[in-house]
Amino acid sequence: MTSSIARRPLTPRQVDLLAKLEALVLAEGFAHFTLDDLAARLRCSKSTLYALATSKEQLAVRVVGRYFKGAAERIEQRVAGVADVRDRIDTYLTGAAEELRRASAQFIADVSAYAPTRSTYERNARAAAERIRSFIQDGVQSGVFREVHATLVAEMAGLLIEGIQTGVLTRRAGVSDAEAFTALGELLLDGLRRERSRT
Repeated sequence: MTSSIARRPLTPRQVDLLAKLEALVLAEGFAHFTLDDLAARLRCSKSTLYALATSKEQLAVRVVGRYFKGAAERIEQRVAGVADVRDRIDTYLTGAAEELRRASAQFIADVSAYAPTRSTYERNARAAAERIRSFIQDGVQSGVFREVHATLVAEMAGLLIEGIQTGVLTRRAGVSDAEAFTALGELLLDGLRRERSRT
């Protein structure tokens, strides 16, 4: 956000309103709402919403950014302190699956259809790929994983994560998001496992 409104410290009421707005758009999407609709659903005035963003579109960008930022922070909290790199990858992907379960198909569709929110979403997917790359590199360096092209494997995992987040992969495979993330974890961990030397 470049608006000076967005950079002002939030009041407790605004923090609460953003949390309620996030829950609403996660459940129902945002494209079909007008500011009047949102004000009515949240039982506040339009001027209260204008204090958060100068348009419905900017409000959507702010709320989508808040969701992805919060999800990333919660996932990182889960990963922190997990020593085994295999458990770290599993914990990371499990956390991603749980965060994604909060988002409706309509929310994901609306995020993908609107360029500014899609940009936020794409940054999140790139950040996820980067985290997985760092886990893979740690595993290779510590001898837990076999030698692989960490960046390539991470980018491939990132594409699969994007397919799960957009619903394309899960629709085609006929599985839930959680099942897809579990399968991705198994694919990564089994594929990266170092073969034990035969004696």
